[in-house]
Amino acid sequence: MRSSVAELIADRIGDMPAGERRAAQTLIGSYPVIGLKTVADFSATAGVSSPTILRFVARLGFQNYPEFQAALQDELAEQLQSPASRAGGPARADAGGASPMVEATLDNIRETFRHIPARQLDDIVALLSNRRAGAYLVGGRFTDPIARYMAAHLAIIRPNVFHLAGQESNWRDRLIDMGKRDVLLVFDIRRYQDSLVRFAEKAHQRGVQIVLFTDQWLSPISRFARHVVPGRTGVPSPWDSSAALMVVAETLIGGLTRALEAESARRIRDMEGLRQP
Repeated sequence: MRSSVAELIADRIGDMPAGERRAAQTLIGSYPVIGLKTVADFSATAGVSSPTILRFVARLGFQNYPEFQAALQDELAEQLQSPASRAGGPARADAGGASPMVEATLDNIRETFRHIPARQLDDIVALLSNRRAGAYLVGGRFTDPIARYMAAHLAIIRPNVFHLAGQESNWRDRLIDMGKRDVLLVFDIRRYQDSLVRFAEKAHQRGVQIVLFTDQWLSPISRFARHVVPGRTGVPSPWDSSAALMVVAETLIGGLTRALEAESARRIRDMEGLRQP
């Protein structure tokens, strides 16, 4: 699978001058819609010149603006696919015995980490290292198990960790306690969940710092997020795979455990002591 435009941006934004970086951030914040508009509209929204937009597109490796828009249109079509539209025959093992599903999953993990800057993972760990801030985690219909799994680990490492379970109304009740120093980690992959988008928007309005874990086509929540972590999810199945996002979550769990080594060790010892009869 070729790299998405969002992945190309993640790979190259560190080398972009300020104007092109603004174009990149504008596109990520309204992905992919703003890129499907005219150069003039894109440049006006980003607050840069039309030549800057064209240089930005060229830096991503496109020959011209129509080629760039064609790539975004292809991504939009993939983003809107349902499991029914992706249904097909069962994936069979090749002559070497490797399942195409296994190979695709391993490739997803490799490609996901190839496009995530190490600095971004460090920045997320730094956000979560503030033990006085609340860390709230929530996911969609199929991704909430990752949120719950990550929350269970974070609650051992540090205090003030909350998994938002149940109905959307229960999540909204939590907003009263959420503010500018808190972090909301959201897992949302296609087909994106409207209730998560609404909740993320309300949290953003309260100044909550949002970390979004999504797919290569980017959930609409990206426009509210401080950090967007795209993971590869496509496999030879009607269903998307969350395996790469699970590995991202475990990587952050390990990073935070190291960052809070003394406190996490103490908390683990105390917990073990409390479990003794």
